[in-house]
Amino acid sequence: MGRDGRGVKAASDSSIEISFMYQGVRCRERIPLKPTTPNLKRAEQHRAAVLDAIHRGIFDYATTFPNSTKAASFANRPGDVETVEAYLERWIKRKSAELKASTLLGYKKIVHRLLIPKFGDWKLSALKRRDVREWLETIDEDKKVKLSNKRLANIQSVLSSALSDAADDELIDVNPLTGWRYQRKEAPRPDDEIDPFDPKEQAAIYAACRDEGDRNMFTTFMWTGLRTSELIALDWDRDIDFARDEIRITQVNTRAAKGQAENTKTVAGRRVIKMLPPVKAALLSQKAITLLRGQAVFINAGTGTRWTGDNQIWKIWQTIIKKAKVRYRNPYQTRHTFASMMLSAGEHPMWVAKQMGHKDWTMIARIYGKWMPSADPDAGSKAVAQFSTGNERESAI
Repeated sequence: MGRDGRGVKAASDSSIEISFMYQGVRCRERIPLKPTTPNLKRAEQHRAAVLDAIHRGIFDYATTFPNSTKAASFANRPGDVETVEAYLERWIKRKSAELKASTLLGYKKIVHRLLIPKFGDWKLSALKRRDVREWLETIDEDKKVKLSNKRLANIQSVLSSALSDAADDELIDVNPLTGWRYQRKEAPRPDDEIDPFDPKEQAAIYAACRDEGDRNMFTTFMWTGLRTSELIALDWDRDIDFARDEIRITQVNTRAAKGQAENTKTVAGRRVIKMLPPVKAALLSQKAITLLRGQAVFINAGTGTRWTGDNQIWKIWQTIIKKAKVRYRNPYQTRHTFASMMLSAGEHPMWVAKQMGHKDWTMIARIYGKWMPSADPDAGSKAVAQFSTGNERESAI
């Protein structure tokens, strides 16, 4: 038993024993001090420092107790020696060969701005689920900003991916975050997050465009639901097929990629979409503007070159919206506008999903459900005509 239950006791006339838990093991170590009252107090302070180092993930058994026979049993894995910072730096460098530029940029921000400042000097094997949970519970206070569950999930996803690779590399026994995710209670998202432009607003936007090129571009946005990264990557020869009235979405162009085309984020994102009449008219008009200037369908009129990121589109968009005197919404609402127009007109949700690059229509139903017709007066009549025998009521009686 320790002194007053504090994990400290006299072991002999010339030594004091302190006890503590480390990696699930009860450890006892002797300090060469006479067990006087002042020395017992010093031993308590030493034990408190050990517990703090263990909690912070920076405890080094061999350095703290160099003469201990137990230290060797806790230093048989690289993860017991390597810090979180050293591992994450190696890991993010390796991921640079696997991830798209935009995804890699997001990973780097999480690693360098959040994970390393918090856990960088911890030993890799010391990082436990409770440490991550306690940090996420207080991260708002650290960042002075309210983080959404989506942002918290992104942070955990990056850390969990790194720890899974560390386990695969046998640096740690298991990934402590496997099968677990921290999230907070959140109020329902406001309905106006999806805020499409009505026909009058669309007309005002087109009228406020600087030139025919901008008008063609925003018409294509409204009537395809393309993401900005998809639209600015379109090439005439590769992606536009007027004979079949089709547009092939094969690559994306993000700001993080610095003008270099990349593969789409998902398999569903690589698709062929229908060129609706408003889009065909816009592209035929655009053909006269850019076809002889290179492969890019849409270009920055100021530079004469392909757009390199959504930030450039946003600057023009803000000017156009202000001139059109339309209540401001971000350019992504053009994608919502396409979905709401198609669904309100009764187009099949699965077709809309494929046009927009979703692998199935569950997201379409969840996000845009209120635009889907729900009161067709003839609903069910086709099934009755095909399958009813006319005897159902008699059978029920």
